[in-house]
Amino acid sequence: MAKHYYTVTWDQLHRDAKALAWRLHEKGPWTGIVAVTRGGLIPAAIIARELECRLIESVSIVTYDEENRGEPVVTKHPVAAGDGTGFLIVDDLVDSGATAKVVRHLLPKAHFATVYAKPAGKAQVDTFITEVSQDTWILFPWDTEPQFIAPLARKP
Repeated sequence: MAKHYYTVTWDQLHRDAKALAWRLHEKGPWTGIVAVTRGGLIPAAIIARELECRLIESVSIVTYDEENRGEPVVTKHPVAAGDGTGFLIVDDLVDSGATAKVVRHLLPKAHFATVYAKPAGKAQVDTFITEVSQDTWILFPWDTEPQFIAPLARKP
């Protein structure tokens, strides 16, 4: 169980993904983007728009069940990306680096970028925007919905 939770809003995610696109723009041009599903789909769409990249591929890797981490399992390979030459891999977060290692094995010549990175996995990616502590669970906007929360003073 995480010690800390960090909520990312849609606006913040968009700003952070666009900031990542700014960093990646000078490293291109890119032949295509490989989105790591599911978390990388929305950042990849934002980055694809900013970089005017039309070839979007995906790789599906199942690692988490809620907050429980298991062994990564590839459920869809990124066939169109070949060995990754000229491709940009985009994910929302690198945590332990386990998923990133699998993707790097599949696409050894691609450039790997994430919006957020934790210390244990950040060495697995080439570019990221924001580092968060290892004991923080990021609540992405697609995993949450707005609701009333009682003020801290009301909690026991």
